Amino acid sequence: MSTAHRFDRGHTDDLMSFLAASPSPYHAVANAAARLEKAGFRQLAETDAWDASAGGKFVLRGGAIIAWYVPEGATAATPFRIVGAHTDSPNLRVKPLPDTGAHGWRQIAVEIYGGTLLNTWLDRDLGLSGRITLRGGEHRLVHVDRALLRVPQLAIHLDRSVNEGLTLDRQRHMTPLWGLGDVREGDLIRFVAEEAGVGADEITGWDLMTHSVEPPAYLGRDRELLAGPRMDNLVSVHAGTAALAAAVSSESLPYIPVLAAFDHEENGSQSDTGAEGPLLGNVLERSVFARGGTYEDRARAFAGTVCFSSDTGHAVHPNYAERHEPGHHPMANGGPILKTNVNQRYATDGGGRAVFTEACERAGVPWQHFVSNNSVPCGATIGPITAARHGITTVDIGIAILSMHSARELCGAEDPHLLASVLAAFLAG
Repeated sequence: MSTAHRFDRGHTDDLMSFLAASPSPYHAVANAAARLEKAGFRQLAETDAWDASAGGKFVLRGGAIIAWYVPEGATAATPFRIVGAHTDSPNLRVKPLPDTGAHGWRQIAVEIYGGTLLNTWLDRDLGLSGRITLRGGEHRLVHVDRALLRVPQLAIHLDRSVNEGLTLDRQRHMTPLWGLGDVREGDLIRFVAEEAGVGADEITGWDLMTHSVEPPAYLGRDRELLAGPRMDNLVSVHAGTAALAAAVSSESLPYIPVLAAFDHEENGSQSDTGAEGPLLGNVLERSVFARGGTYEDRARAFAGTVCFSSDTGHAVHPNYAERHEPGHHPMANGGPILKTNVNQRYATDGGGRAVFTEACERAGVPWQHFVSNNSVPCGATIGPITAARHGITTVDIGIAILSMHSARELCGAEDPHLLASVLAAFLAG
């Protein structure tokens, strides 16, 4: 059914630009920070003392950003409204000694990051992105957005059974090539140094990864679908950034709105920039204490806090409907999904559902349920981690997509704007 009457193409166009400009978590947080700075937010250093002033603030650490807005009149015990998301996506990441090859081909050694759909990275033109670290500790972003690398698939003539089931060895079959000739130690970093405009001897560390150079695009006869990379979970990072920037225009805010976009969700969130680390708790506590609060104020603020953990979920797949829960078939462009799992793979409970329902009603946005098939293991999010670590009410939501963890995913073109509208209503209280 057409939903063109609600379709904010401007929001989706902006999302496409954000996806294309954010090939790594480091780029994603830099782009989110730039948008927040335009809305009047200012960056704080974690090593500095924080003051009690009102206004928008954010901290950056690696591939994570925590941003918040303190309204005039906020007290030390004012609760938070948090949009949680993650900046990382499954991909191929460069190993510490990257230069390799065989039989006259020059290749780059990579490690598989997260739950990657390996076959989607075959025969795809790949660029290189991430960050380099220079002597003295300075970081520089790297974004080589052209066809540089490729993981070639074996021709069907050499594997006649390939269409009966493709089996890929993560070590032997996923090494991309990037040229011909003898392997030369230091070749990749010399190339990266040239691209970054620095000397190769200045680079002392790197966090580099591959990305598909094919840009996001509208899909379908009526362009009602959106195909692109890293929708899991940059759709939520983009929507949360837009919602937080919109919240500052509210005349009165009963809560302190927060965006918490973490790294490393795809491999368990156990890092100093992941949801299981101390970053969010430290920032929230320091915000309370900067406003003259005590531990009692901190406890009161956390007790009244709610977090929407926003991540993608599965739309019903027309070719594999039996893999989905029969009574719950989320559709593209059907609005955000409320994700529930009684075994706490998602943190939603009845109270959280009430908060989500209220936000959808105030935004005038339809919503859907997502529950996994009992016979199919359920994935997890930062939701249960956030709830357990900080003792705050957490609700798992998102949008329904196809091809999750593919190098190129698919969603309804309207859903990102519907999600952002709900998040804005939630943050505004």
